[in-house]
Amino acid sequence: MKSRHHQIGKRETAMAGMVVIYKKPADVKAFEKHYFETHIPLAKKIPGLRKYEISHGPVTVIAGPPDVYLVGTLHFDDLEALKKAFASPEGRAAAADRQLYAPDDSGVQMFLFDSREV
Repeated sequence: MKSRHHQIGKRETAMAGMVVIYKKPADVKAFEKHYFETHIPLAKKIPGLRKYEISHGPVTVIAGPPDVYLVGTLHFDDLEALKKAFASPEGRAAAADRQLYAPDDSGVQMFLFDSREV
């Protein structure tokens, strides 16, 4: 049996991710306008960002509160690259912008993590 912390093998790829989960906003139209026209273009300028994915269509919640509206997933080479990216002027601008369209932290959850493909 392999250890949970075994060395990454040839078939496994290490990365880091940031998952942002947004609850349904009070004003969906205003949220979407800002998110798609302002926030995504700002975030795509963050150095080291490898891929930016968002959920498409309704989000089905299997467990937990059912009010999830949109999930964004950002991919970086590793957690250090992710932290460095958000310390950059572009990363700080994207973080400040999030406060404009989702100012209430109870409406958003953010998770940062190293990951590996298995």
